[in-house]
Amino acid sequence: MKQYYKILLLVGLLVSGASCKKYLDVTPDNTGTLEYAFRNRNEAENYLFTCYATLQQFSDPTSNIGFTTSSEIIYPNNLTNHPLNENGFSLIRGTQNSASPGVNWWDGENGGQALFRSIRRCNIMLENIDKPVDLSPSEKARWIAEVKFLKAYYHYYLCRLYGPVPLVKTNIDITASTEEVRVKRSPVDSVFNYCVQLLDEAIPDLPPVITNQAKELGRITQLTALSIKAEMLATQASPLFNGNPDYASMKNKDGQPLFSSTADPQKWKRAADACKAAIDACEANGLKLYTFVAPPTVGSLSDQLRNELTIQNAVTEKWDVNPELIWALNPTFPCQGYATPRLTPKSAVNIFSNPSTFAVPISTQELFYTANGVPLTEDKDYDYANRFALKTAGDADKYYIAQGYTTINEHYGRESRFYANIAFDGSIWYGNGIYNQDQAYHVEARGSGSLAGPKDLNTLNITGYWPKKLANYLSVYDDGFQPIEYHLPLMRLAGLYLLYAETLNEANGPTADAYNYIDKVRARAGLKGVLESWSTYSKNPGKPTTKEGLRDIIHRERRIELCFEAQSGWDLRRWKEIQGVLSVPLQGWNIYESEAGNYYRLHTVLTPVFGLKNYFWPIKDNDLIVNNNLVQTTYW
Repeated sequence: MKQYYKILLLVGLLVSGASCKKYLDVTPDNTGTLEYAFRNRNEAENYLFTCYATLQQFSDPTSNIGFTTSSEIIYPNNLTNHPLNENGFSLIRGTQNSASPGVNWWDGENGGQALFRSIRRCNIMLENIDKPVDLSPSEKARWIAEVKFLKAYYHYYLCRLYGPVPLVKTNIDITASTEEVRVKRSPVDSVFNYCVQLLDEAIPDLPPVITNQAKELGRITQLTALSIKAEMLATQASPLFNGNPDYASMKNKDGQPLFSSTADPQKWKRAADACKAAIDACEANGLKLYTFVAPPTVGSLSDQLRNELTIQNAVTEKWDVNPELIWALNPTFPCQGYATPRLTPKSAVNIFSNPSTFAVPISTQELFYTANGVPLTEDKDYDYANRFALKTAGDADKYYIAQGYTTINEHYGRESRFYANIAFDGSIWYGNGIYNQDQAYHVEARGSGSLAGPKDLNTLNITGYWPKKLANYLSVYDDGFQPIEYHLPLMRLAGLYLLYAETLNEANGPTADAYNYIDKVRARAGLKGVLESWSTYSKNPGKPTTKEGLRDIIHRERRIELCFEAQSGWDLRRWKEIQGVLSVPLQGWNIYESEAGNYYRLHTVLTPVFGLKNYFWPIKDNDLIVNNNLVQTTYW
């Protein structure tokens, strides 16, 4: 069995350039033998969870490119203490390089995990699953299906980052020739098709939902696999991968093209069919859009606050009772303290228990619609030119902005998702231990003398906006921080609805079904349907009736609905829109000023650096030396 260790080491060195590390996470007395790892059901189950282990690391938002490069959140890079891994957040500052790539999921360096090693673990599981004699046929089939899903997802994750990647369908035999060991990159369509093939093989043997929630939540289900299949196919159909002219010249050394040269519109039809199959399965198993159900501790609520809590709790509700949640990971979201402002005198003293450093730029808050359900720049009734003028909140505003507090016009008259997602100077923060809506806290952020204002370089919010959605309303920051934990969704039903609308529009143009699935999400947010909102309130009333116009609406709707959920960074890449989003300075307010007139002055906090080459990751230079069959990513 020592041969297997040599195989893994050889592939590790030649495929991923990784150093010699233990390949088994479950070993008895340092004996890493496959006979022991699969000698019975219990040991094989341990190895199954080893295959899951890397997946759990995806719960760390600092290494999730969808979270750190979306520009939804800015993390300061001049802290004297460094409580978080800053590699991911630094990428939009132009730090990526091929000598030592940031967030390197190929080799497992600088905030990334070694995904090829994880794929090889999956192969070992599949190659040895027949050995335990006490494993029932049904359980064996389920475990095989779970591992096939994991193997597909790890390949897919690499493909989103690197584009064409080697397919590790089986582990390489120790007798393989040198040329066989020196694997090459596979065309992106081959990668996607292989991932989908694995999911199709897995889906029949997965449980539709988890019935033993106490022991098995977080394991893969049919609904998870169907939904991720839909996401994979939508990604394959998107402009970054589907006939991308920017990468048409990228080829292996033998001349094999790695990207299709022309776009195939049928890929959108395939993705739409997969979305519908996933939606039908979810709804057949009782999934639905979340609506807030108040616990006994919560008093009477206005319609505004109830709707706001519906939107927040669609993300932060307990995962065993959230009917919208399709898939989340076992670890809970670790960064609530970075999303929560200081609201009480005690919290202003205990600043080191809660850094509050996740800062939302003005461009992110301006994504959200007006109360009429259209963009700020399109609403014919909205005074966009005077959006930064000062205004004092009255009684009608009291559930969103503290009565008598002065802030800017732009914070008034917005859709409920704006108030559920973002906290700002003067905004109401319902919860934090106070559940009487008439006594709710509000944010005071102007100047260092305010509760939420800058205290030092390690506990400041550099824009004046917080990602409120990422904090459970039941969490309390007062004399220390007591979070109520939750699991950040990787997939929820609202996102799947919008993905279906997107694929329908791309396949067929505007249709009744496309409008219907957008409007389901908008209705939950208290907005009228797309056609009615644009025809009534927009300067461009015909926008949703064209394919291009509806595309723009759907893209914005996804960015709003899924804001701060590590989705937008991936979406903007596959749409080939992130370069435009990161082409403008990211701004906030003049946070050290205490007077409203001085505080509300635009201040540039970051000028992003993002070129065409940043759509895909470079392979580490040393890996190209070790394996000369690998070609470097174009532009690197």
